Amino acid sequence: MTAPIEARGLVKRYGEITAVDHVDLTVSAGDVYGYLGPNGAGKTTSLRMLLGLIRPDEGTAKLFGRDPLLEGARALDGVAGFVEAPRFYPYLSGRRNLELVAALDGDGAAGRIGEALDTVDLADRAKDKVGGYSHGMRQRLGIAGALLRAPRLLLLDEPTTGLDPAGMRDMRVLIRRLADQGMTVLLSSHLMAEVEELCDRVAIVGSGRVLYEGALAELIASAAGRYELRTTDDVYAMEIATRHGEVSEIPGGLSFRGDERAAAELSVALGLAGVGITALVPKSATLEELFFRMTEGPSLNGRVQEEVAVG
Repeated sequence: MTAPIEARGLVKRYGEITAVDHVDLTVSAGDVYGYLGPNGAGKTTSLRMLLGLIRPDEGTAKLFGRDPLLEGARALDGVAGFVEAPRFYPYLSGRRNLELVAALDGDGAAGRIGEALDTVDLADRAKDKVGGYSHGMRQRLGIAGALLRAPRLLLLDEPTTGLDPAGMRDMRVLIRRLADQGMTVLLSSHLMAEVEELCDRVAIVGSGRVLYEGALAELIASAAGRYELRTTDDVYAMEIATRHGEVSEIPGGLSFRGDERAAAELSVALGLAGVGITALVPKSATLEELFFRMTEGPSLNGRVQEEVAVG
């Protein structure tokens, strides 16, 4: 089956600045794919190249095997979404805005307006002018406009930015509902909790480069082997723990890094030394912790890359 998104070696430069630096992406059918990076990491520029809105300086991007730069609008069949914020006429109603979108799309889009409004929970506000909509309502109307195309692939660029907590929750519920219906979703975001909650595969980018691409579960599992250690004598325990793995001080105790065998050997060694163990608790790294390890400093980045490779 042809991948919904396949990008190889994408590069985009603006003068001396390389916004996107040899990016490879593969989004498979059914993925909820998180494109995660800090603001300014090149996420939006990458999406623009994927959709054929700007031309890459190097590399190729294909949607369901078609290159938008070569095949134009035909390459966007089955593809919808928005880059940055969706735009509408504020003096027209939500429904009238969707009617204009449907007139451009054709192919039965007008007949899907009611269903799209229901899906994004805007049916009861469809007659109101968009100028009176909240930011969250305009974001949901943007998704409704995308749904008029009956897409198989939905690309969303920071869809929860600027929303209050309730709006963010509603947007996440909507995205999960669409994914559960079988739609492939590429979600660009700088919010770790959002990606961790919604996505099964991720690409983490920093300074225009992909630092990790793959299953989110595998990334989290790669950082296993960390324990929180509390004892009756942390100073002596730290001396002993250095013989069995990596150890560092944390508030209220120690952090020990090693496999299960090393943790077991440490327990025995502490007991023989007369050091009581009050806690030895395995800890899994969060996506946020892994993200900062990758994006802050070469030594941390290299360590996580090595962990991912062997994990």
